[in-house]
Amino acid sequence: MGAGVSRTTLAAPPRDRHDGSRRLPRRFYRRSAGPCAWRRSELGSVLPRHLHPGGHPVRIGTPLSPGATKVMLLGAGELGKEVIIALQRLGVEVIAVDRYPHAPGHHLAHRWHVIDMTDPKALRAVVELERPHLVVPEIEAIATDELQRIEQDGLARVIPTARATQLTMNREGIRRLVAEELGLPTSRYAFAESVVEVHRAAGAVGYPCVMKPVMSSSGKGQSLLRTSEDVAGAWEYAMSAGRVRRTRVIVEEWIRFDYEITLLTVRAGAEGGEGQTLFCEPVGHVQVKGDYVESWQPQPMTDVALARARDIAKRVTDGLGGRGIFGVELFVQEDRVWFSEVSPRPHDTGMVTMVTQAQSEFELHARAILGLPVSTELLSPGASAVIYGGVDAKGIAYEGLEEALRLPRTEVRLFGKPEAFARRRMGVALAYGPDVAEARQRAKRCAALVRPVSLERVPDPAVP
Repeated sequence: MGAGVSRTTLAAPPRDRHDGSRRLPRRFYRRSAGPCAWRRSELGSVLPRHLHPGGHPVRIGTPLSPGATKVMLLGAGELGKEVIIALQRLGVEVIAVDRYPHAPGHHLAHRWHVIDMTDPKALRAVVELERPHLVVPEIEAIATDELQRIEQDGLARVIPTARATQLTMNREGIRRLVAEELGLPTSRYAFAESVVEVHRAAGAVGYPCVMKPVMSSSGKGQSLLRTSEDVAGAWEYAMSAGRVRRTRVIVEEWIRFDYEITLLTVRAGAEGGEGQTLFCEPVGHVQVKGDYVESWQPQPMTDVALARARDIAKRVTDGLGGRGIFGVELFVQEDRVWFSEVSPRPHDTGMVTMVTQAQSEFELHARAILGLPVSTELLSPGASAVIYGGVDAKGIAYEGLEEALRLPRTEVRLFGKPEAFARRRMGVALAYGPDVAEARQRAKRCAALVRPVSLERVPDPAVP
C-alpha cells in the first residue's frame, strides 16, 4: 500500500512562512493508512477535470482556501516564473521549489521551498507537505524515480507523466525510444562509458562528431570532436558537467543541417477522450556550445519539411503521453528532418512566443495541464535575444534600459536572478514586427543595450 497523506495529521504550512531556505521539519509530514484521503475528503469537485474520474467540467478553486487548485513547480527559473504567472492568472495556487533561495519564481509564488530535488526523501517530503494536485517539473535535475513513486502512490499527478520526465532527462532513454522503438530519423549514435569506448564510438559514427553527457542540459559538457586528439579533453569536460555523477556519454554523428528548429507541440483536450495535438509555428534558433543565444518565429520551411517535422513531433509526444507543451528540437536540411531532443515543458527558445502568439508557450502549458482550451495562433513575426550576466557577481544592476526600450516594438524581461555569471542568462530581449529579419536585428540591438553591472561598482542612486 502506498504512503499517502492524512489531513488530520498534516500540519498546514503557515501562510506567512516563505523562508524556503530551511529544511522541511519532519513534523510537517506523516504517513497515513492509505493514499489520497485528502483528495477525496477535502477537495471534492474542485479538482481539474483530468484528475476527476468522471470527467466533470473544469472548476478552479480559490487560492489560499481549503478548495484551492494547487500546482507545484519543480524548478523556479525564468521559464518556471512565466508558468507561475500564467497559472495564477487562471486562479491556481502555486508552490515553487528550487535548489537555491530567491529564484525568479520564488518572487511571486504563493509559497516556496529550497531543497535538493535530486534527493528522493526531500522531494517526497515537500510533496507530502504541500499536497498539490499537479507536480510540474520545469528542470531536469530531479529524482525521477521518486516522481514515479509519488505518482504511483496517488500523492499527485506529474506533468506530463512521471515516465515522460524520466525518459527525457536521460539522452539514452529518449534516443532509444525515438530511434529504436518509434523508428524515427535521428543522427547515428553510440553510447560510451570510458575514453576507450569513446574512441571506438567516434570511429563508428565518424569524425566530426558530438559528445554529450547522457544527463546534462543547456549544452553543459558538450564537445565537438574533430579528431581523436579531442577525445581525452572532451571526456574530462563531460564528466565535470553532467547533472548527476554518471560516467556515460552519447557520441552523435555531426549532421550538416541548414537550420535547427524547436517545434512547440501541445497535447491538450480530454484525457482518455478526444484529445488533440496542436503545433505552434516553427521557432528557428542559434545555439553556441549547446546554449541558445537567439530565436525567431516563424522559421521558413518547405511544406514537405514542415509536414515531416510535425509528424515526428506528434509521434514522439504521443509516445511520451500526458498533457502540456513539449519543445521538440529538430535538424532540417532542405526536405530532410532529424529528431534531436525533446523537453516536456516550455522551451527556452520559445520565449519569443511572449510577443508573437495569442497565447505564449507558458499560457499554452498552463491551459493544457488544466484541461482548458488552447490556441496556437501566430499574431506577428518576432525574435528573442539573450541578455547575459557579463560579470561574476552576487548581485547586479542593469543599465541601458532606457535606450533599449526606446527601440520600437521591443520588450525586455529581466529574470531577477540573485547571482550573475559571465555566461548566465539574466534576461531576454523581445522584438516583433512585419518580418523576422527586422525583428532579429532589433532584438539583438535591444539585448546589447542592456548592460548588467556589479553592484560593488555601482553607486546607490538614492545617495546624492
